[in-house]
Amino acid sequence: MATRPDSAPSPDSYRLPTTARARITCDDPARRDLIRGGGAALLGALLAELLSRSGPALAEPVSGPVPELDAVSVRVVTDSYQFAVAPGRKVEGLVIEHFGWGISPGHPPGPTLDSEFGLAMHVTSRRGEETRRILVDFGFTPEALNNNLKLLDLRPSELDALVLSHGHYDHFGGLAGFLQANRGRLRPGLPFHVGGEDCFCAREWTAPPVRGDFGVIDRGGLEEASLAVTSTERPALVAGHGFTSGQIGQRSFETLLSPSAMKLGVTHGSGCYPDRLTPAEQGQGPIPDQFRHEIATAFNLKGRGLVILTSCSHRGVVNAIRQAQAVSGVEKVHAVIGGFHLAPYPPDYVRRTVAALKEIGPDFVVPLHCSGEPFYEIAKAEMPDRLVRAYTGTRLIFAAAPA
Repeated sequence: MATRPDSAPSPDSYRLPTTARARITCDDPARRDLIRGGGAALLGALLAELLSRSGPALAEPVSGPVPELDAVSVRVVTDSYQFAVAPGRKVEGLVIEHFGWGISPGHPPGPTLDSEFGLAMHVTSRRGEETRRILVDFGFTPEALNNNLKLLDLRPSELDALVLSHGHYDHFGGLAGFLQANRGRLRPGLPFHVGGEDCFCAREWTAPPVRGDFGVIDRGGLEEASLAVTSTERPALVAGHGFTSGQIGQRSFETLLSPSAMKLGVTHGSGCYPDRLTPAEQGQGPIPDQFRHEIATAFNLKGRGLVILTSCSHRGVVNAIRQAQAVSGVEKVHAVIGGFHLAPYPPDYVRRTVAALKEIGPDFVVPLHCSGEPFYEIAKAEMPDRLVRAYTGTRLIFAAAPA
């Protein structure tokens, strides 16, 4: 179902007062003991009380020029497809490395990467002597996420931030198991960026091929992991290197499909609080998903332009790019990476999207996850020199322009 496009906030509205970050914490030792000891009903009531009192903190806003980085490396941790024997290559400003088999000299083959319908990306950025590492999205299952992080030698203890692009299970399904597997390893107060309260709503999938429960984020698990749940409804810095787009307005020709419905309310500490949503979203019954909370994550590479991770692009890949440009004041787009959510659209719509991308002029276009084969085929014909194929395990190493 398509919805009428709404306008994006003006760039002037992105300038926010600085707000100190805070954690959702449990200060009472007796309550901490209760959390450890179980008691589902009491635990749910306690978490609901805590979360209703302490909403997500506001992230550090984008209030000036976004940081310029010397290098950005994007590793595809989980995606829908893997090709173990794909050769790597180098082009101007980009090194492409693919992950091979789970083999090494001296012993039989061991575990290899898991691919599934979901997306997770790990970003390492460098600015002078500073290095930052963030994890964007968590795939469909913790088994795939934890297995792949281990094989790719990506250490959760080194993470500086977590980002969830939107509240669909194929992007947060691995989160709870990731937090459990890394209990005590993650940095206390690790920022967990979300785009708004509706990210936490329980959802049901309403589109083909089958309807059903589409999960809900375990807010209690975030609390137990001591994450700093951080709202980025407005554009915000991530780990001091990257930035989120803030909520993405619909300015372009792109139409929004609503393959899921949100269910309002909190049960046993999970779900969304209706009074934190817009008045239009506070009605009764399941509400068609508008993805107002969806965010993209971007980095400004010195002398090259923006590297934009769109994740799923429910609100349109072109809209996500335009938002990142408006937030940063940087027009040049070096790369756009992620799911473009074009698989459900007819060919003419996909061609129009490709034409809009050609007009924007990114140096590299890297479709993943829900982009769809028709997009890849049309883009390969229309902009073959810009299209990059990536899979589960691929690492894309972007270097700043020579001085």
